[in-house]
Formats: sequence, C-alpha cells, structure tokens
Amino acid sequence: MNPHLQLLHPYPFEKLAALKQGIEPPADKTHIALSIGEPKHATPAFIQEALVRHLQGLTQYPTTKGLPELRLAIAEWTCRRFGIPVGGVDAETQVLPVNGTREALFAIVQAVVDPSEKPLVIMPNPFYQIYEGAALLAGAEPYYLNTLEADGYLPDFGSVPEKIWRRCQLIFICSPGNPTGTVMSQADHEKLLELAARYDFVIASDECYTELYDDEALPPRGLLQSAYQAGIIDFKNCVIFQSLSKRSNAPGLRSGFVAGDAEILRQFLKYRTYHGCPIPVTTQYASIAAWRDEDHVKRNRQLYRDKFTAFIEILRDVCEISRPPAGFYIWLKTALPDTEFALQLFAQQNITVLPGSYLSRDSGGINPGANHVRIALVAPIEECIEAAQRIKIFIEDIR
Repeated sequence: MNPHLQLLHPYPFEKLAALKQGIEPPADKTHIALSIGEPKHATPAFIQEALVRHLQGLTQYPTTKGLPELRLAIAEWTCRRFGIPVGGVDAETQVLPVNGTREALFAIVQAVVDPSEKPLVIMPNPFYQIYEGAALLAGAEPYYLNTLEADGYLPDFGSVPEKIWRRCQLIFICSPGNPTGTVMSQADHEKLLELAARYDFVIASDECYTELYDDEALPPRGLLQSAYQAGIIDFKNCVIFQSLSKRSNAPGLRSGFVAGDAEILRQFLKYRTYHGCPIPVTTQYASIAAWRDEDHVKRNRQLYRDKFTAFIEILRDVCEISRPPAGFYIWLKTALPDTEFALQLFAQQNITVLPGSYLSRDSGGINPGANHVRIALVAPIEECIEAAQRIKIFIEDIR
C-alpha cells in the first residue's frame, strides 16, 4: 500500500460521528443538520430538463477535454463574471471541465508536485481537508497558514518565512473562505502573485463559493480577475476551481471546471487523460445550460440572505455573531470548547454543527479552529429559524 495513506487524518465528519456516538438526543425534537455544506435548495428545473433531453449521451464515451460548447460556455461565463475582456480566457487552452472541484483540487497536486524536491504545499488553516490529503499523498509536506480573527480571518502571507516560500510548489487559497466567508482583495491577490512569480509556485484558488454573497453590488473577486487587472493576462502560475454545486444547487451533478495558466492545464489534461475522469456527456449539456443562466443564481443568493438575516436576528442578543460577506457558513465563537459545545448542543437540542478544531491543525502553538463551530445554513429557512431558536436556548442555559 502507498505508505502516505498512513499519514491521512480521519475526515471531520468521521470525528463528528465518533463524538456523537452513544448520545441520545431529545426524542421530541427533530434533528436539524447544520454540519455539512451540502446545498439543499432545489436544483433548477431547466438543469434537470437539459439532463433528460441529452440522455442519448449515455451511448458515448466522453472526452477528457470536454465538449467545445461547454468549454466556450465556461470561458464566456468566466470573462463575464470577472470583468475579463471577451476572449481573455481561451476556451481551447485555458479551460478544463472537471467532476466537481473536490476531485480536481486533489488531482492538481498530484500533477504539479515534484516529490523529489522536498516540496511544501501551503494551505489556509482552517481548511478543506482535501488540500491536506492531496499534499500528503503527493509526497509533499503541508504548511498550515493560520487565518486568525486578528487578521480578519485572511492568510497573512507576510508571516511566511522565505525558506518556506523557496520550498513551496503549490499554495491553496479559498476565497470566499470555508469556513469564515471572508473574501480576498485585489491587493491580497497581488501580494501572492508577486510571491508566485518570485519563487515559481502554482496558486490553486478554490472559488466554489464566489456566487453566494451578501451584497449584490460587491461580488467577490476571483484570482484570474486580479491577475488580469495586474497585467498578468496569460494567468501565469494561476488556476481557479469553480463548481455548479453551490452556485446552482447541483451537488449531485458533480460538475465544475479549472481555468487559468495554459501550460499548467496542458500538463493537467495529460494527467487527467490517464486518470480517467471525463464528465459524462449528459452532465456536460446540463452544465452548459447552468453556466449560461444567472437568474437562478440571483434567486439562490436571496434565499441565503433571508436565512442569514433571520438566523442572526434571533441569536445576536446571546452571542457574538456576524454576517459573513459570502458563503453559507456562520463561523461562531463558542464559550465552551468547540467539541463540548457541539456535543452538548446535539445532546440537548438535537442539532448537529461541526467543531472548528476538526477543520484545522495545531500550528505555531495554536489551533485556529478551536472554540469555534461551523454552522452551515443549508436547511430550509424554517429549519434554520427553528435551529436558531434552539441554539439561543442552549446558549442561555450554558451561561
């Protein structure tokens, strides 16, 4: 067996299941799950209809590169969404459809990292655990870059020693952040772009939450947007990861894309051809329909805004709670240790949230996820309101 498998940590939800084992929550309270970031809004009917209309695609082997029509729809959407001139993202060389961002985030590390060079992969801390697992299985050492409240829950690139940058082969960034919802600025991106140019590493920008934001006039910027505005029109060292899971409430479609540096994507296509992970043709046609429509995305954003408003209004008097600029998570500070908070909330109120320490690692003598819980506002608004009311009672009781 691959010896690196022994280095993998249990997944956060395995730890959560173990934490809850043997606990019997109140039978008179229905369970409300706010732990997993799985969208629960209905997948738009027109996406489902596009899938059904193209069932004849089941008779075809899909190509790894994907349909030209899909790559064009993605390139056009990327330019339109991020203020890049038409044609600024080349559908032929700078776009690859993928089976959702999870598999692509893992795969890019396997393609990029040279294990003979004692490589480092830098990642925010807390983080999406795929980043860490991908690094370990590629033979790289993870470097955990704490995202702390004092820094606005954003990575402080200036805190990273030069010796770390010299060994870095790839850095993950996530904006809007999971679990914090914080958004990187043009200046933040430009700092990282300068470092990538100086030390020659790849920036892998996980942007699957960019389409869920609070202010319709202030959409989160993407890495390619910042690179283009900084004059890096070939997107050197930059790759972004986008998905229809959150944007279009289609997590089961398993459809997303990678876009950016043409040379990286040329090599990544070679890797993916051998890996054997093309998107089914039926899925590709449904994806084309999704990327070409924005009305359903705007309606989706409003559903989340309504939930944030109701949830925060109920809890604002009993805890410190703030509205994130993007995403669908509340990153709530807890008076109890985060695992105890999650355990007791389940035991007393039959609500499941995720302890923040399960999303992070000890680094620099601290675990930045400790004394936080991640609350995913994915359930229907009625359940979110009921959950907030129960959490309010719980917090008042533990006081």
